[in-house]
Amino acid sequence: MTSRGAGTAFSRKNYRLSTEPEKSKVTGIVNSRLLNDYLHRVFTSADGNQPAAAYRKHLTFQNLQEHLERLLAEENGSEDSRDQVAEGRLGPSTVVLDHTSGFEGLLLVDDDLLGVIGHSNFGSIRATTCVYKGKWIYEVLISSQGLMQIGWCTLNCRFNQEEGVGDTPDSYAYDGNRVRKWNVTTTNYGKSWAAGDIVSCLIDLDEGTIAFCLNGISLGTAFDNITRGAGMAYFPAISLSFKESVAFNFGSRPLRYPVEGYRPLQDPPVADLVKARKLLGYLKNVIHIGIDVTEGKLVEKDTSMWQLQGEPTVLITLAHIFNYFSPLMCKVYLVEDVLMTFLLSILERGGAVEAHPLIQQLLDLMWLLMEEYEVHECLKQLLMSLLRAYRFSPIIPDLGLQIHYLRLTIAVLKHEKSRKYLLSNVLFDVLRSVVFFYIKSPLRVEEAGLQELIPTTWWPNRFTKEGKESKEVKEESAEERLRRRAYERGCQRLKKRIEVVEGLQVQILKLLLNNKDRGGGEASRYIFLNKFRKFLQENASNRGNLAVLCPPEYMVCFLHRLIAALRYFWDGHKAKTPASLSSEEAYVPPQLFYNGKVDYFDLQRLGGLLSHLKKTLKDDLAAKANILIDPAELQAVTMDDLDEDEESATSAAQSQRPSAALAIGGALARPAWLSSPTLGRANRFLSTAAVSLMNPRRPLGALEKIKVLTLRAEQRTREDIEGTHGNDGLLLGRPPEEPDQPITENSLLEVLDGIVMMYNLSVHQQLGKMVGVSDDVNEYAMALKDTEEKISRCPKRRRDIHEELLKSQKVFSEKLNHLSRRLAWINVTIYSKEKMQDIYWLLRVCIRTIEHGDRTGSLFAFMPEFYLSVAMNSYSALKNYFSPVNSMEELPGYEETLMRLAAILAKHFADSRIVGTDIRDSLMQALASYVCYPHSLRAVERIPEEQRISMMKNLLAPYEQRPWAQTNWILVRLWRGCGFGYRYTRLPHLLKTKPEDASLPSLQRDLSVASFQKPCPSTLLQRHMADLLRSDRDLAPSFLNSVLNQLNWAFSEFIGMIQEIQQAAERLERNFVDSRQLKVCATCFDLSVSLLRVLEMTVTLAPEIFLDWNRPSSELLLRRLAQLLNQVLNRVTAERNLFDRVVNLRLPGLESVDHYPILVAVTGILVRLLVDTDVQGTERATAVLLADPCFQLRSIQYLLGHAEPSALAAAAPATDKRHFSLHTYTEYISTEELTKVEKMLNHLSEESKQAAATTLPTSEEDLCPICYAHPISAIFRPCSHKSCKACINQHLMNNKDCFFCKATITGVDDFTKPASS
Repeated sequence: MTSRGAGTAFSRKNYRLSTEPEKSKVTGIVNSRLLNDYLHRVFTSADGNQPAAAYRKHLTFQNLQEHLERLLAEENGSEDSRDQVAEGRLGPSTVVLDHTSGFEGLLLVDDDLLGVIGHSNFGSIRATTCVYKGKWIYEVLISSQGLMQIGWCTLNCRFNQEEGVGDTPDSYAYDGNRVRKWNVTTTNYGKSWAAGDIVSCLIDLDEGTIAFCLNGISLGTAFDNITRGAGMAYFPAISLSFKESVAFNFGSRPLRYPVEGYRPLQDPPVADLVKARKLLGYLKNVIHIGIDVTEGKLVEKDTSMWQLQGEPTVLITLAHIFNYFSPLMCKVYLVEDVLMTFLLSILERGGAVEAHPLIQQLLDLMWLLMEEYEVHECLKQLLMSLLRAYRFSPIIPDLGLQIHYLRLTIAVLKHEKSRKYLLSNVLFDVLRSVVFFYIKSPLRVEEAGLQELIPTTWWPNRFTKEGKESKEVKEESAEERLRRRAYERGCQRLKKRIEVVEGLQVQILKLLLNNKDRGGGEASRYIFLNKFRKFLQENASNRGNLAVLCPPEYMVCFLHRLIAALRYFWDGHKAKTPASLSSEEAYVPPQLFYNGKVDYFDLQRLGGLLSHLKKTLKDDLAAKANILIDPAELQAVTMDDLDEDEESATSAAQSQRPSAALAIGGALARPAWLSSPTLGRANRFLSTAAVSLMNPRRPLGALEKIKVLTLRAEQRTREDIEGTHGNDGLLLGRPPEEPDQPITENSLLEVLDGIVMMYNLSVHQQLGKMVGVSDDVNEYAMALKDTEEKISRCPKRRRDIHEELLKSQKVFSEKLNHLSRRLAWINVTIYSKEKMQDIYWLLRVCIRTIEHGDRTGSLFAFMPEFYLSVAMNSYSALKNYFSPVNSMEELPGYEETLMRLAAILAKHFADSRIVGTDIRDSLMQALASYVCYPHSLRAVERIPEEQRISMMKNLLAPYEQRPWAQTNWILVRLWRGCGFGYRYTRLPHLLKTKPEDASLPSLQRDLSVASFQKPCPSTLLQRHMADLLRSDRDLAPSFLNSVLNQLNWAFSEFIGMIQEIQQAAERLERNFVDSRQLKVCATCFDLSVSLLRVLEMTVTLAPEIFLDWNRPSSELLLRRLAQLLNQVLNRVTAERNLFDRVVNLRLPGLESVDHYPILVAVTGILVRLLVDTDVQGTERATAVLLADPCFQLRSIQYLLGHAEPSALAAAAPATDKRHFSLHTYTEYISTEELTKVEKMLNHLSEESKQAAATTLPTSEEDLCPICYAHPISAIFRPCSHKSCKACINQHLMNNKDCFFCKATITGVDDFTKPASS
């Protein structure tokens, strides 16, 4: 083997110098006396005592090997001890999981046969080795805290998908999820476990007991008097439910929590362990002892500053040591027990990692004196051990264990050659290296020391009826103020300790993002980029397979550390290149989305599939970006070709990967990076789509076009990413709209793009999930407050009730103390002000990226959908998830950011370049939420007038073939607060019910929080709407006809559903109405009400659309409106009708269905048409309303509680129910509004009497043969068939064929019956 660095060549097997005369020729070898003293000091005997110089054998490099072998052979009596250990145990000496026969159900077993993931309802598996005598222990590393039963079973136990370990007579298990022990029956036992815990399973077959420990703390004896005797031997076993995962340690690694007197199932490598420790001692001696050649003596050296310095004597000595040490360092047990322990001891002296260069020197030695494959295996095992140790270390107050392991990880990664090897082959390929950036949340706060760190707990106790924290500032008591301040001080102490860990994690990423270490291959950053992209791909492409994904809680921490490291390098580049942008102005330029330099896998683009965009927009790419799509690639990108490519690539990759063991007889292939908590796995990345990369090697002329070349992601070099002379790298194909200004290093742009993708993949989901702890605190605080109030009201004579209330108070207080400390941890690690600023920065990045992409015109379609999703979701997170701790309004540039996001939503919710229905729905929903809050609504009003008008025009487009329900919701929110009796926050009839019993309207399920907002109408946007409806003669009829069509549909569906509900309720047998049917029914009702409100808004803002009959469609619209209003009134106001009966049932899910919301909406329309208009308008509206055959004056009287005498007489004996009347809602309806209703009723009463007196009877022959309600008034050309104008006008909106003969109608003329007839 050739050494790398010192220039001296050694053979691994022979370091002996040939002859004594040759020794003098070797420069730097010390004299024989000094060499003899040195070697005896280094290679001491096992007892540490050196014989007197007269009795010592003279040592030279010629006999050193023989001497070393003799030393290593001393006291190596492990063979006898191994035989003793084997007593009481049956099975292979290497203990693994039995994936061939000892399992039940679907299970995914890791390559090392020590990790397992549940892949069925309740799968079970046992180990290959059993025990029948003695005391034994094994450890289980918990990766997920779900349903699992861990323990022991015999060979006779038979498990199935319902019964596992602990459910049969001779099996015993501990379940930390439900905190119970199992042996056929179950009782409470132990503590709850969490991901990152270690469970020790102990069996004493001499005493017949089984016990368990959690993180080294005994949970007590779980079972005693277990069955023993002939034929009874116990296997380690586990049963686990779907997606749960663990890793076993039977002794292949050092036990984390050994118990005295108990042996691991697998013997430790005792002989190798003795050798390794001896050799490590010799290595330490070399480091401690120096040779002073000038004085001719040995000296003690400062080990912290030790350097090799090219001394041949020391180098040859080390070569002899490593000749034996190197093979041992390929074994995982020895790496963890010997090497990692030694390296950690070096860092224990404190100080910065840079203050301990000895680790760098040792790594240099390893690369110099070990075979390459040995160094690779040693480093891999070292990092796996570090990751396992970091992840499964218990949380202690100062986080000292986590800091310890992170410091050593940094020290190893500081070594350039080691870092590059680990990046290229280990960190993303074999390990879940993201674990290094995760800080786990303690489930048991007392063990984490949070009681000492935060001795005083506090929680907000000012809540509204809905359980939300009140915005009103109230005086807090002096005691409460002291508690809050003490709690905040404790949180600050916790924050400072966690920031130390976060700082170390950022240091790791800074090392991985180093782009200056170009010696010996690519810089670390470019290796990281390619691995990071693969990591993103497998998380984006396997979203349906949860077992393959990186857990979201890891992603959240990784995202924040990566943002910190990215901004560090970004601003560092800005300092060196002042013309570039700072990180506060960061964005991703649009050319990354279409030039093929960055692989977006199969992620959806705004304009659809990438292959489709390349075909349809190839001319735009050529004209704007000088990019030509290779015709061969266009031809290849078909679905069939892609499928074939995927199949061939998959088979090729599987043939190269080590086959994974699967506990189902090989019927299912194991996903690629499923693993034990070490998360060791094979190379898992599989590229299924070619990445188009443009790599010009010369300057581009003004008119030159670049053809697309195809490269795999891992083939990219620094030149492909950063570019060189005449090559823009990632920025190739700059459109003319994009400024010709340096942004930052191209590689940082790709990292930024990956961060945005990470947020979209799972970070947002996790941010929403962790809010649940805060919600729990609110619920318990409300319960505690309620209990304290009951205690104060409890009569003194009822001591039994008082004692029960005191018990409840104690339980709630203890739970709140626990949750408030846990919430402090979550607020520091996830919802702190710094984390909020990271998400805000990401929001601004997305906004700038979307704005730059929008300017490119048609090329905007290439942008991935997730940029718009992240912009919307990050704003939602800032508003909803961080608000209990920090306010978004305190962020810099908040108002401007709000306005820019409003402009994006207003422009793109109806952008024709965006074709995906999901993203269009999301944009519409985001805009709907935006207009619910005063702050964000004002932001919409601040966008340029042209954009506001364009937004309103898009909202008023016909409702067909688009998400009209959400559009309607937006218009309703703009009107709410202006309509008749439409100033409520919650419906009047729901105020008397508990908030939890009052379901929100089904339509606004995703906008539930917004539903409780106070009305905030926008008169500015209402004015734009009125102007558009008045000025555009085609817009108003098409919009209103679509609204009327949808109202007709929604109300008809609602009536049909309540008929079915009523029929089910009247059956004698017990019936349960499907909850989904109730939700759909409530949704149809809510839609009907909101559509009526939009009609009220339109009638109020632009009444001439209905009443100015110079407009071609006004009369028809008015007749249709009157027809629908009469139908609604008749259905809702009839005495003892279907609507009444269903409302009185008060079914859960139909709480929003009531008389008030729908009747006040109808009343608002009628009042505006019949009272709040001029004389001519009133006359027209009255005539049309009375002419409708469905009109009943009784329905109008019902509004004010005026029932007909006959109806009152019939109803009196049946019920004492009060009749509906608008007079009872004086808090919601003003006196002026009630006066207008009475005026309307008087007017209609008078007009209906006159109409009845003057109307002449019409013969049946003269009535319209379609509706039989109006006289014939129109004749069709050319067929001369007849009907009334209302029927034919409505028919011609959708169909041009005659009712009767199906001839195409070319025109319609007025028809007047001849006088002679």
